[in-house]
Amino acid sequence: LKPGDKEALKTARAKLSRAIKEAKRTHAQRIHGHFQDSRDSRRMWQGIQAITNYKTTPSACDSDASLPDARNDFYARFEAQNNVAARKTIPPPNDQVLCLSTADVKRTLCRVNPRKSAGPDNIPGRVLRECAEQLADVFTDIFNISLSSAVVPTCLKTTTIVPVPKKSTVSYLNDYRPVALTPIVMKCFERLVMTHIKTQLPPSLDPLQFAYCPNRSTDDAITTTLHLFLTHLDNKDTYVRMLFIDFSSAFNTIIPQHLRNRKVKCVRQAVRSRYGWNFLENRFDFVMKII
Repeated sequence: LKPGDKEALKTARAKLSRAIKEAKRTHAQRIHGHFQDSRDSRRMWQGIQAITNYKTTPSACDSDASLPDARNDFYARFEAQNNVAARKTIPPPNDQVLCLSTADVKRTLCRVNPRKSAGPDNIPGRVLRECAEQLADVFTDIFNISLSSAVVPTCLKTTTIVPVPKKSTVSYLNDYRPVALTPIVMKCFERLVMTHIKTQLPPSLDPLQFAYCPNRSTDDAITTTLHLFLTHLDNKDTYVRMLFIDFSSAFNTIIPQHLRNRKVKCVRQAVRSRYGWNFLENRFDFVMKII
C-alpha cells in the first residue's frame, strides 16, 4: 500500500474481513462435520476437543531407569509357578491341518484398522491394508507353513508391554494396566484361526456366555441380567441378591501346561493341539518405558 492511499487501505480491509468470515465459516462447517454421523464416536470427540481447545499435556519422563525392570518382574511374577516341563504331543494319524486361502488372508488384511498401534515389528496397519493384494500370497504361505509344522514364529509371538496408568497418581506397580502390543500380522493370523475354531464349537455352549462370542457385548450381558432380575421382581414377595466377582490377572495365572489335561475335542479337530501349546509357550515380552 502506498502511504496516504485511503481507497487501497479500505479495499484491503474489506478483503481481509471477507477472508476472516470465510475462514470462520469453513472452520464451523468442519466442526459441524464431526457431528454428522452419530455412530462415529471418535470424530464426535474430536469435534468436542476442537470446540473446547482441549490438549493433553505429555507426561514427563521418569528418571528412574530401574522402573521398566521392576515392571517386567511384576508382570512376569506368574511365570514362577510355571515349573512344568513342556512335552511334545504326537498328532493322531487322521489329524487334519487347517489350510488358509489367499482370499481369506487378503480380506483380513483389508480390514486392518490403519490407526491400530504397531507391535514390536513397527509395521503400521496402514501398510498392511494398502498393500494387502501384494502381501496376501506371502503371508498365506507363512501362515500355512506355520500351521502344518505346528510352530509359531518367535517374531510373531514377541509382545511389547506398555504400562498405562489406571489413575492420575501412581503409587504401586499394580496401578499400571499392562497393554500388550503384538504384531498386527499376528493379530490377523489369530483372527483367521479363531474364525475357523468358532465354526467347530458345539451348540452346547452356555447361552449366557457373552465374552468371545460374535455379536455379543457387555451391554448384552447387562441387559439380559436386568431383564431376568426385573422379571423375577415382578412376582410378589421376591428379592434379588447380586454378587460381582472380578478376578485380578485371571488369564495371566493360567499355566499353559495345565491345559493339557483339559483338552477339548472340537478344538483338536479345528487346530492341532500341539500348535496351541507352541502358541502359548516361549513368548518373549519386554516392557516399554513411558516417555
